[in-house]
Amino acid sequence: MAKGRELLGRIKSTENTRKITRTLEMVATSKMKRAIDRVIAARPYASALSDVISRLYSPENAGAFPLLRQPEIEKRAAVILLTANRGLAGAFNSNLIKEARQLVARLDAAGTQVDLHVMGRKGIGYFKYIGRTMLVQRTDIGDKPTADDAASLVDGPMAAFAAGEVDAVYVVHSQFKSPVSSPAVTVRVLPVPPPAAGTAQKDYLLFPSAADILTTLLPAYVRNALYRALVETFAGFYSTQRTAMKNATDNAGEMITGLRRTYNRARQASITQEIAEIVGGAAALE
Repeated sequence: MAKGRELLGRIKSTENTRKITRTLEMVATSKMKRAIDRVIAARPYASALSDVISRLYSPENAGAFPLLRQPEIEKRAAVILLTANRGLAGAFNSNLIKEARQLVARLDAAGTQVDLHVMGRKGIGYFKYIGRTMLVQRTDIGDKPTADDAASLVDGPMAAFAAGEVDAVYVVHSQFKSPVSSPAVTVRVLPVPPPAAGTAQKDYLLFPSAADILTTLLPAYVRNALYRALVETFAGFYSTQRTAMKNATDNAGEMITGLRRTYNRARQASITQEIAEIVGGAAALE
């Protein structure tokens, strides 16, 4: 019955694995709901910021603000990659790294010098493995990011852009669309894009002046773009992890069913063989 004992061992091991994946699925589901709430809460503020800036924008004001500078050639660019510190989420981190690799390859091909800022152990581990230099490596931001976390990530590149040291700032992150869709995307947060034609409104009074308001709002707009990228990335991570752990739990259940069926067949065959031997022995004695 050696085979039967081996099958029992495999069944027990798979049952333990299923308990772990089910627990991770429940934890991911709980964290995913809270992360989605943060995504939903961040969107109205971002929309309001964009609307106010579009109403205040004018060609005259644009020349006075470094964050509105529109370089014709990108000689140097900052790329901020957001990944997770943990795995067990399918291809989530791999897709983000692939998106960053493609962006960096395009910039390299265009002759643009790239400053790489990476958040998350998975992204850092990959670029260390391929020997790519990273200007910033961060693993200290948890799954409940704050506005201060976003500012700490983007203030350096934003200051470099304002000083003319870099010509663009890109963010590679997960765009949360639904619990089953969180694709990796690239967003250029600097320079701040001018509003679409026809959206600016100039026939109203402002206090303080439009320039004073823009001085405060433009950095807030960039920091908020990073904050949204952070909350959407974590929402995408937990939704992907939940799906991956649910699939693993379901697969473990199917495997256990198959192993039990195999065990029962082997046990039945062993019992049948023993009965046959007993009957044969009794017949021989007669």
